[in-house]
Amino acid sequence: MPRVPSPAAARIGELISDARKHRGITQDELAVLTQIDSSNIRGYEKGRALMGIPTLVRIADALRIEPGVLLDGVTPEMFTTSASDRRRTG
Repeated sequence: MPRVPSPAAARIGELISDARKHRGITQDELAVLTQIDSSNIRGYEKGRALMGIPTLVRIADALRIEPGVLLDGVTPEMFTTSASDRRRTG
C-alpha cells in the first residue's frame, strides 16, 4: 500500500494530475515548466508528498490556473496523517 502523508496530499495530488492532463502536458514537461524535479512532481501527484505554498503556486502558475483550484475540497481535517489521528481530533 502506498504511503500517503494525509488525505490533503492525496486530494491536491489528484487535482494537480487532473489539471496537468487537461492542459495536455506530461509530468516531465510540468517539471521543466516549474523547475521542480520530475520525481517530486510524481510524488505530489501520487499523494506521497505535500508541497509548501511557494511550490503549489509555481505548479498552479505553470498549469495556468489559480492556486486555489489546487485546494478545492481540501479541509483542515484532511491534514491528519493517520486514521488514529483523525479519530482523536474528530
